Amino acid sequence: MRRTVRRMGSSYNRQRILILITFLFIPLGLLGLFTYYPAVRLLYLSFTDWDGISKTVNFLGLDNYKEVFTNPDLFGVFIHQIPYVLGGVLQNIVAILFAVILNSRIKGRNLFRVLLFVPYIMNGVAVAFMFQYVFDTNNGSLNALLGMAGLSSLQHSWLGDTSLVNFSLASVSFWRYMGYTMIIYLGALQSIPGDMYEAATIDGANRFQSLWYLTLPSLTQVIQLNMFLTLSGALAVFDLPFVLTKGGPVGSSETFLLKTTETAFTFNNYGLASAMSIVLLILTVVILLVQNVALKRKGDSR
Repeated sequence: MRRTVRRMGSSYNRQRILILITFLFIPLGLLGLFTYYPAVRLLYLSFTDWDGISKTVNFLGLDNYKEVFTNPDLFGVFIHQIPYVLGGVLQNIVAILFAVILNSRIKGRNLFRVLLFVPYIMNGVAVAFMFQYVFDTNNGSLNALLGMAGLSSLQHSWLGDTSLVNFSLASVSFWRYMGYTMIIYLGALQSIPGDMYEAATIDGANRFQSLWYLTLPSLTQVIQLNMFLTLSGALAVFDLPFVLTKGGPVGSSETFLLKTTETAFTFNNYGLASAMSIVLLILTVVILLVQNVALKRKGDSR
């Protein structure tokens, strides 16, 4: 009887270990197949001249990376993304202000939260097509509104002016993602104990002092997260310029990611496009490291 029980227990343990190994192997296998293998393959192709079709692949060494950094038509398009960075910084400032306001006890705050968050859940292509009618030079609602307000001198070809097109596109990004950023700040604000504000009020702190010396320091980690998402998103802008301007006028709204896809799928230079993707990944990592170092120094100085 004891031998039978031992055999049953041993068999059960083997089945348990087999099931655990199986359930562990499947997600790891999927992760390696769809994440790590493509990443390694992309890194390998970045050193070649593969055109995406032929079976022959020539090794070029660092030539593709030299082309990325020395060709102004490739690396120089990052200057077009400066308005997105500026808009992202402004977006975080406005999001914090809205989060502070909507965290207080005001009537209809839940309605305003929903209204501000709705643009984020809308499809990016749908948002782009919607703002195509807003920015239309002849029949656009923005120019029509300026005309009704007696500000006809401010009417422009918002997507046709090379000096304004990127700011126009960045404003769309600001409108779409501000509510999402606000919700993250709002969740962080609700995690701050109310006793801290009560103690600050007893000590004579006004609302601005509570915001500056209590709220913002408590949001440091969340600000770091949102700024990383904002800056990395500004580096990887694709949908808005692709749908609204196709990189025009005269390539003035081309982004690095748009240039990467054009290099791969229009000119069939997958090797160079792979190198551009790796460069974009490296820049994203550098931004994260710089943020961590800056915030760590700021924390040590305190």
